[in-house]
Amino acid sequence: MSEQSVDSVGRNQCLQCARWLLVGIPLAIAMGCCGAFFLWALEMVAGWRQAQSFLIYGLPLAGLLVYGLYQGFGPDLAAGNQRILQAVENPEVQVPLRLMPLILVTTLITHLFGGSAGREGTAIQMGGSLAGAWGRWLGFDAVARRALLLAGMATGFAAVFGTPLTGAVFAFEILRSRQFRWDYALLCVLLAWLADAVCHLFPIQHITYSLRPFTEALASVGGLQWSLGFKFALAALAFGLVARGFIAAAQALKSGAHKWIQSGWIVPIIGGLLVLLISYGLGTRDYLGLGVWSADPEVITICSAFHQGGADTYSWLWKAVLTVVTLSLGFKGGEVTPLFFIGATLGNSLAISLGLPVDWLAGLGMVAVFAAATHAPLACCVLSGELFGWGNLVCFIPIVYLAHYCSGPINIYQKQRSVNWLEAKLKTCCSPRR
Repeated sequence: MSEQSVDSVGRNQCLQCARWLLVGIPLAIAMGCCGAFFLWALEMVAGWRQAQSFLIYGLPLAGLLVYGLYQGFGPDLAAGNQRILQAVENPEVQVPLRLMPLILVTTLITHLFGGSAGREGTAIQMGGSLAGAWGRWLGFDAVARRALLLAGMATGFAAVFGTPLTGAVFAFEILRSRQFRWDYALLCVLLAWLADAVCHLFPIQHITYSLRPFTEALASVGGLQWSLGFKFALAALAFGLVARGFIAAAQALKSGAHKWIQSGWIVPIIGGLLVLLISYGLGTRDYLGLGVWSADPEVITICSAFHQGGADTYSWLWKAVLTVVTLSLGFKGGEVTPLFFIGATLGNSLAISLGLPVDWLAGLGMVAVFAAATHAPLACCVLSGELFGWGNLVCFIPIVYLAHYCSGPINIYQKQRSVNWLEAKLKTCCSPRR
């Protein structure tokens, strides 16, 4: 290709990206507003559940309601995130606008009655639904619709978690696309940043986490020793294996339920009853709902896991069990926040066993379990920078990637390819040209 042709292609891509950016601004603003509403609504329903504790006994009926809503308004939309990923890769797959209110309402129902679920799935589906409708209304071609769908995923994640750069990287990485385009990436970063900025205009707050300087944390456990590297490697192995077990259990339970229970409406009722029975057997409701923080210092949450005594030995296991039951048996939400909880509480327990800093291992576990379960290690390294400070990034990278490689080929996004898109890109760039 001549130099003139390369310049022409570059100019066309710049003009195309500028056009996408202009039409994407309303999408980012809308998603920022929707993200703020979603966070506010989650806080409201959690408050209602805590004030009216009897609500959790309605969980089986809530599951039946969720099932009925999907059967009535979107029986073809139950795949959730998979529908968005399929639409990005195949322009013939449509993401209808009705998915947005459907996933929003059913997620709020799940949290109101005490299901153990997260919010990332809802955010991605809301963003994808809005982006899909916007692209169709504008009459965009397949390439432009793909760009808007990626931006919708990025803006949804950014608005709900307050991490715009992570949202942009995550949208690419979970696709495992071998065709990285800088114009897509730039669009996602800018619109994710705008959605996050709009979300912050509303009176909602994202949880912030703080870690001690690494040198100070090491000093608290006797300073730098040769055995510390081995201990951190053991922790990374545990993070990867727990993520692998979480995914395998979720897939087995979901497939088993569809195989052995012929009537679909019975599945969420059984799921709700199991959550109630397990919680009753544990004698605590700490593992219901989102689990990010609580005004009660005695409640086990993600925030409490960063402190000595902030979690029980098997808190990570019980949260994993209840989340698997909730999301595999008919309820809606996301896996990411529960994975944060699992990783942080597992890190808390391992820190005590291995003699490592509690706050650091909770932070490492929170990010590493997420990376291992999603196979998105690059996005999770970026997440560690946005949550804990970029100066700590060098400490997170080896643990995150080791946990990722220890988790095996399976992941929470079943259609996701097993090859990391960044790895594929590097192999392509480094391979000898013929």
